[in-house]
Amino acid sequence: VAIVVTDGRPQDGVKDVSARARESGLELFAIGVGRVDMTTLRQIASEPLDDHVDYVESYSVIEKLSKKFQEAFCEMADLCSTGDHDCQQICVSTPGSYTCACRDGYTLNEDGKTCNACGASAIDLVFLIDGSKSVRPENFELVKQFINQVVESLDVGDSKAHVGVVQYSSSVRQEFPLGRFNSKKDIKSAVKKMAYMEKGTMTGQAIKYLIDNTFTISNGGRPGVSKVGIVFTDGRSQDYINDAALKAKELGYKMYAVGVGNAVEDELRMIASEPVGEHYFYTADFKAMKEIGKKLQMKICVEENPCECEAIVKFQTKVEELIQSLTRKNILFKQ
Repeated sequence: VAIVVTDGRPQDGVKDVSARARESGLELFAIGVGRVDMTTLRQIASEPLDDHVDYVESYSVIEKLSKKFQEAFCEMADLCSTGDHDCQQICVSTPGSYTCACRDGYTLNEDGKTCNACGASAIDLVFLIDGSKSVRPENFELVKQFINQVVESLDVGDSKAHVGVVQYSSSVRQEFPLGRFNSKKDIKSAVKKMAYMEKGTMTGQAIKYLIDNTFTISNGGRPGVSKVGIVFTDGRSQDYINDAALKAKELGYKMYAVGVGNAVEDELRMIASEPVGEHYFYTADFKAMKEIGKKLQMKICVEENPCECEAIVKFQTKVEELIQSLTRKNILFKQ
């Protein structure tokens, strides 16, 4: 592949030499800049001309063509088939690049390349869900979908993941305790049936309930099993949360905080485990909770079975370096 960039009329002939180049198997792209002779560009370029001839008004905007040529180079080399990729399990070819995927029973980690076998270890996971009036019925349905999205990534079973749900408002109500349901289907069905409480926002009281009741043996908590709490809220708590949030973390519970809309980020940080930046999430719109759910799926999966793998080069950096290398080798610029 060769890319010829010119900004004027050539002082010699290009038609014959370009034809010989194309006949030898060279794919020619022609880019004209400014006051260029378009006939010359068409004589240089390979067929179809619409795909191989481009024009820009000045060199300052020539960069807008870079994506086209990056894809043209990379399409000729299937990075998956050549093995030039970082995927641990499955490489999926895409135009000019690739993405990684995992076999059934595995989840793609945040690095986008390695896979984690979920469900190898037991976990007790409890959702603390804000059912206050400010959430509104239509958004409460989105919260249910969010819970079931996270549940879908778990390996639920007697000796595996147990899930419980607590809804709170002006009071606290246990929807179902840990271990009551031993299949994802039953858990998701129970979540769909939850009735919306529609009152106040007593987040501190809810976290205290988590400590005093939800993770206890009498409510299905298992000794020696990792305890994870996901607290969802859409507004400022009407009670004090600091003591309860601190106590939960002192007991070794891994706490995630999810806030939407008017949720106070200082309160989310207070609830979240360390490092705080990895354990609290905020979005202004309930409809964006699906993206938070995707992130939590990966994080909870790691809680079930921590993945020990060597640090590898960032995917985007790898692709950019490849493109730069191809560009240096194949582009001829006319000074």
